[in-house]
Amino acid sequence: LAAADMSPFRVEHVNVDLPELQGDPLEICRAKVAAAAEMVGGAVLVEDTSLCFTALGGMPGPYIKWWMEALGVEGLYKLLQPYEDKSAYAQCTLGFSSGPGATPRLFVGTTDGSIAQPHGDSGFGWDACFIPDGESRRFGEMSMRQKNAISHRARALELLVASCREHAEATSGVAPRRP
Repeated sequence: LAAADMSPFRVEHVNVDLPELQGDPLEICRAKVAAAAEMVGGAVLVEDTSLCFTALGGMPGPYIKWWMEALGVEGLYKLLQPYEDKSAYAQCTLGFSSGPGATPRLFVGTTDGSIAQPHGDSGFGWDACFIPDGESRRFGEMSMRQKNAISHRARALELLVASCREHAEATSGVAPRRP
């Protein structure tokens, strides 16, 4: 986020301990962003990430944090060993609220891929076993720049930035500068 041009907005990271909710990823993000706006007392941007295995009907999905804590990356990989279908997708849902009581806006980015034997030690927890479609390397084997060019998080952020620019243009009557 720090590398993204968010002008005219100022983005500041605030570490808020939000409840880990159960349910649909979009509903979870809506509830989290509303709770964060109440806690902070202002505009917030919240991220919620899912990793969904086709063979397991979309699980672990939004519960990936607990599955990682319980099983580790090797355990995630082993879960799919009995199945022929190793396909998966990573999903990032960014939720924005302009403040307490405001209707949250959601921006969803996905990256399709597959689960493979863990390899690579950079990146986020399950990056070592997720190979994006069209790539031969796992997220954990890529540089941050390479990963960010195709990641679910980058795709959600692109949608957010586009929405901010459209909103700025619609309210000011002046087109914002484009990179």
